[in-house]
Amino acid sequence: MSVPGIVQSTLDGDEIAARVSLGGEDELFITPRSSIVYRGDGLLSDESVDEFPHDADRLTLSEGRRKTRFSLEYALDGTRDFTVPSSKTEAVLHPVLAGILNGNGITDPGETVAQTYRFSELTLIVTSDRLVKHIGEAVWDGDFEQYHFDDVTNLSFEDGSVATQIVIEVDGRPQRIKAPNDEATDVSERLKRALFAYHDVDSLAALNDAVGVDEEDDSRDDPAVAFGEGVDPLDANPPEPEDRESVDTERGRRDSEPESASETSGNERTPDPLESTAEATDGSLSSSTSTSTSETRSENATGAPADESAETATAANGQSGSAAVEAVPESESGSKPTGNSEHTPRSDAESTTDAPTANDGFEGSGFQAATPDTDPELLARLADLESTVAEQNDLLERQQRTIEQLIEELRQGR
Repeated sequence: MSVPGIVQSTLDGDEIAARVSLGGEDELFITPRSSIVYRGDGLLSDESVDEFPHDADRLTLSEGRRKTRFSLEYALDGTRDFTVPSSKTEAVLHPVLAGILNGNGITDPGETVAQTYRFSELTLIVTSDRLVKHIGEAVWDGDFEQYHFDDVTNLSFEDGSVATQIVIEVDGRPQRIKAPNDEATDVSERLKRALFAYHDVDSLAALNDAVGVDEEDDSRDDPAVAFGEGVDPLDANPPEPEDRESVDTERGRRDSEPESASETSGNERTPDPLESTAEATDGSLSSSTSTSTSETRSENATGAPADESAETATAANGQSGSAAVEAVPESESGSKPTGNSEHTPRSDAESTTDAPTANDGFEGSGFQAATPDTDPELLARLADLESTVAEQNDLLERQQRTIEQLIEELRQGR
């Protein structure tokens, strides 16, 4: 794809590391030094570019239902932001965050960012050489932790009902990171692949063997554990004097015989039992309790309405007159018989209107079929009306396209 001329002039010789479509003609261009947001010519704005350097001190996201706002804070320029469609958030965050890590000197030249994860207020960034962790409202700022793969001594995973703990030991000290179960598999696979490639191994067991620390050597070198050969550590709980006397007595009995039973029994002392008597005098206290009950009176007012039926009498006196029209059949000769003097004769216009026409198809519908004698002025008016409706439909279609274009530009963050 060709690069717009206005973007080409902004690059200033830098190479484009990545580009992300923002919808329509809008695009995001990532260079080693900055992120360039290109806006095409539209109804709301003209063709333009905005450049955001990668030496930002803080990156914050504000996600909405339709748009996501990227806010970059700089030491001198303050806060600058741009918006993208919500559906493009992750596609834009990954290259922008990789550029910020590179611009702040966290990643080395040639180091690539494999994947970026966000779990509530936890952000994990897996690169080819390290694992970066940030906790807080911002996606990234100065309060971050990183674990270089050179310092990793062990890697393990602890499954849970809701989250999986990633236990990564750095210099023998375990660091625990919780990831939701629905994304824990992807995180573990990405991290294992990065570590395998860095240490040139092909399994987790081989990785732990390659980077593991010999526990026996550490225990010998630890001054808190090694006391030296031939020296017993001091016992923090020495035996009581009575216990030592009993031990000495048992050893003496092995060498000497016991004395006479009388001396043995004389030397023994039998303690006298102490008898203690306690007399308790129980007094009964009589307490008289008087209880008073209050009577509640409830009045039940019951009304038994008697069902009364209202009789309505309606008297309607009306006189109805009916005019009977007798249909007189025509005779075979076509002559109509004349009726008596009571019937009113029908006019020729009424007889012509009421007489049905053969095969007109509108019997009883109230409509009259068009005939070749239709007024030409009426036909011309119908033709004008049809052309007007067609023009209105074309206008509505153009307005619909304009509205859709406006909505699309608004969703793109303009």
